[in-house]
Amino acid sequence: MKKTLLICFVALVSAATAQTSQTLYSPSKNLKLVVDLSGEVIQYTISDNKGVIIAPSPISMELDNGIVLGREPLRSIRKGFRRSVDKTVSASLYRKSTIQDQYNELVIGYKGNYTVVFRIYDNGVAYRFETAFKDSINIKSENATFAFADDYPTLIPYVNAEREAGEPIDKLFETSFENRYTSLEHLSDMDARKLAFLPLMVALPDGRKVVITESDLHDYPGMYLQATGGAALKGLWAPRPKRVEQGGHNNLQYRVKEREDYLARTAGTRTFPWRIVAISTEDRQLVDNDLVYLLAEPSKVEDVSWIKPGKVAWDWWNNWNIWGVDFKAGINNDTYKYYIDFAADKGIEYVILDEGWAVNKQADLFQVVPEIDLPMLVNYAKSKGVGIVLWAGYAAMDKEMERVCKHYSEMGVKGFKVDFMDRDDQIVVDFYERMAAMAAKYHLFVDFHGAYKPTGLNRTYPNILNYEGVFGLEQCKWIGSDVDIVTYDVTIPFIRMLAGPMDYTQGAMRNAAKHCYWPSWNEPMSQGTRCRQLAMYIIFDAPFSMLCDAPTAYMQEPECTDFIAKVPTVWDETRVLDGKVGEYVVTAKRKGNNWYVGAITDWNARTIEVDLSGLGITSGMMTLYVDGPNAHRKGVDYQKKTLAVPADGKVTLELAPGGGAVIIK
Repeated sequence: MKKTLLICFVALVSAATAQTSQTLYSPSKNLKLVVDLSGEVIQYTISDNKGVIIAPSPISMELDNGIVLGREPLRSIRKGFRRSVDKTVSASLYRKSTIQDQYNELVIGYKGNYTVVFRIYDNGVAYRFETAFKDSINIKSENATFAFADDYPTLIPYVNAEREAGEPIDKLFETSFENRYTSLEHLSDMDARKLAFLPLMVALPDGRKVVITESDLHDYPGMYLQATGGAALKGLWAPRPKRVEQGGHNNLQYRVKEREDYLARTAGTRTFPWRIVAISTEDRQLVDNDLVYLLAEPSKVEDVSWIKPGKVAWDWWNNWNIWGVDFKAGINNDTYKYYIDFAADKGIEYVILDEGWAVNKQADLFQVVPEIDLPMLVNYAKSKGVGIVLWAGYAAMDKEMERVCKHYSEMGVKGFKVDFMDRDDQIVVDFYERMAAMAAKYHLFVDFHGAYKPTGLNRTYPNILNYEGVFGLEQCKWIGSDVDIVTYDVTIPFIRMLAGPMDYTQGAMRNAAKHCYWPSWNEPMSQGTRCRQLAMYIIFDAPFSMLCDAPTAYMQEPECTDFIAKVPTVWDETRVLDGKVGEYVVTAKRKGNNWYVGAITDWNARTIEVDLSGLGITSGMMTLYVDGPNAHRKGVDYQKKTLAVPADGKVTLELAPGGGAVIIK
């Protein structure tokens, strides 16, 4: 392991000796951060060798007792120092086994018992506040401004709720965090009636990109971004709920009826979330940006050996539609034994019982429908080497969390898919951490749905294997052909996936070429080709990964099913070979001695050259899954090939419109 290098020295001693600004460079000096202490509040500026990226942007936090962290920053300095860090971090259940954590840091301590910390990496900048008050505090407001140097284009994931002018903004704080990206020519075009959830992308000149997000979110609401009428974005946070009522989807949610006049009531001594500005010179760098993981709190789970990532046969997307059997399919024992038998036969680690196994609208996870004998199914699955995972609504889990976790862990259940939180205020953020900790106590893993974006909690609790917070394949059960999910697929690796893993739920065996797609609740299909679905298992980060289609459909497609069953879900190394936001992406991932390469494109046919020699591969045999010659007409058309690796290592892939390809070596 690389030795940690720390260089610390006093840079700021008091207001009398401190400079009005402090400059910090990234390790390779490609980025520069200037922290201005001369104004009313702290301001920061970010530049690269092409000029200013983020113009002077104020930051502060206000407590309800009138104290403003960051006010009069030059007068109230107590101490400060800089340090340089270069170390290797072991990553658990991630897209790589180790990460280089190299940055320069500026720490400024203030007389009011608080500190501001800035870190600059070669691929971004982050800052946070830290407090050391004796008693608990209420955070009344926060100012996080991102003032861009010009009115650049942006890709905005708007909250999918709507409000008219004059309606309260509270309406926008309840959302599933699932929406496509709205492309705007200018930041100033952002709709002032709407909010954007994170991550959000801004396109700079010369192909550079900025993605804004956050990490280490604990006991504090998640950040949204709102318009300012110009080239700046400002943070906004949901106030802490004061009164909630159970309701919503099948009575499984808590709906906010009244909010406090502050954002959070929290401990006086603590660190606050990191605000992240990730910066790339090439689009592909964003797909492999580790800042959210690196800035998160290290694992609180000492022994992670019991946490088993893998794939799961899923019932809900395919609507329990199996065929060729002598029983009526549905939410019953015979159907789930069929799913278990399929998983056991193919080496798939888990079967999930999604919504329907517990009595509807009761929000009680101990009321199991009479058609299901849960202990029998768990034992049946165990006898075949398959684990059972249960779906749970937020309110049902929150009411009796420890009792539920203890009971089902003792029964032999391996994890929970927890759904329909649909908020990220302080109460819900606290729920995520309580859920993760309680699940870890009873050796259960968690897959969060109805979820806000990852903020590194999966590093702190590695038993969090996945998050939704994505406009995933489930949408194909109801979206029309006017909704272009293919272009979305080649956008999310550069934006949403920068935050962390995503439960997109790929694996469709009904695949539609352009103009051949239609929504179907009972027999859903994907947009794009079969090989696109296969490649997603490589490109999309997902330690816990669904097989969305019916077991019967997979049994009729043994070649594709064999690939899906065997492809890893966590990796030793990741290299993004090429890509362009909204157009295509090519990713190589290594597990042990085996490399897997996945490529997907938008609705344009594309020729891609993959240079395997860069992965150290110049000989031997390779397996390819490629779009068939008629995949542009019939999305299911594909070919599996076994070929010798060319001497120069260069492999040419022909991707159909909406297509994909896989190389295994």
